[in-house]
Amino acid sequence: MRIAQLANFVGPASGGMRTALRALGRGYVAAGNARLLVVPGPEDARTTTPLGDVVQLRAPRVGGGYRLIVEPWRVIEVLEQWRPTSVELSDKLTLLPVARWAGRNGVGSVLLSHERLDDMLALRTGLDTTSKVSVGLLNRLLVRSVDTVVVTSDYARREFQQVADAADCPVVRVPLGVDLETFRPRPYAAGDVLRLVHAGRLSREKSPHLAVATAVALHRRGVPVRLDVYGVGPHLDELVEVAEDARVRFHGYVDSPDRLSRALARADVALSVCPGETFGLAVLEALASGTPVVTADRGGARELVDESSGAWAAPEPEPLADAVLEVTARPVAGRRAAARARAEDYPWSTTVASMLAVHSSAAMPESRSRARRVTSSTTATAATTREPTTIAR
Repeated sequence: MRIAQLANFVGPASGGMRTALRALGRGYVAAGNARLLVVPGPEDARTTTPLGDVVQLRAPRVGGGYRLIVEPWRVIEVLEQWRPTSVELSDKLTLLPVARWAGRNGVGSVLLSHERLDDMLALRTGLDTTSKVSVGLLNRLLVRSVDTVVVTSDYARREFQQVADAADCPVVRVPLGVDLETFRPRPYAAGDVLRLVHAGRLSREKSPHLAVATAVALHRRGVPVRLDVYGVGPHLDELVEVAEDARVRFHGYVDSPDRLSRALARADVALSVCPGETFGLAVLEALASGTPVVTADRGGARELVDESSGAWAAPEPEPLADAVLEVTARPVAGRRAAARARAEDYPWSTTVASMLAVHSSAAMPESRSRARRVTSSTTATAATTREPTTIAR
């Protein structure tokens, strides 16, 4: 097969999406497939790597260190040259015309849903009802434009299932994986201070404020506690204010997975408390490093944590603080072994095999015979007005 991975919102400090793109791409190539990756960047460029061709298309900044491809016809021109058998979309908005192009040209299309837009936008804006109505309309368009929707959790599936059934579009659950060699248990020693860790982007939809507030709640109870935060984002100043006089240290972005694993392994408990997370690679990375996880009682991350590898509670500081203390009351060796064992249920090899099956099905002619419920007029109009794309080599 010839699989083209297309992504937006991928930057130098990207976390889960960049990790997933790399791990899947490595697996596709190892299985004997050709792989193309198209991402935004400051200028046009093309490189050939051991994991396939990488095309970077010039794209404007949209904040937070991210860039966004706003000219989807330039992506289409790259695809017309490369001739994929299927495309894997990791963006629900600006790359939608690519799915329409795929439908007209006998190319399979797979939407890999990395976020649940209704809850994510509600977390960011506070407009719960308005967000869900708008996202519902978008999802109806999406399921009529692609051959298959891939979600990473049952929580994520619920966003699509009803509209997908109406559109005769399969929704396939494929959990992501974790690098079990890089993220592994390290030497650990319990201390007099309760050591917490949070790794993730410091933006409101990832709920870092709740993680910091949980540490503050423990501090207010007189628990000797320290929280180490790894990540960057637009809300650092707010988080410093939330921390007040509690021992919270902000370390910035860690560009080395090995260093991150060492940091995770030193902690007693990892906090991954976002109630709108569709999966939670940070959860698996902590578990694989031997550190139990406390998470919210809803969301995709909750599905990764079982009763032996961590705990969960309502997404509020005091209940989460209770959950932290409940985990640390367990025998150290047992809780750390259980964390690692849970992560071992999620090797990347299983994810890759499932995604290859999805791509194989999408690339089959009978899978693409499902009538498209959207017209191609928008894409056709764009095609008549686009400028030629020149990729620097």
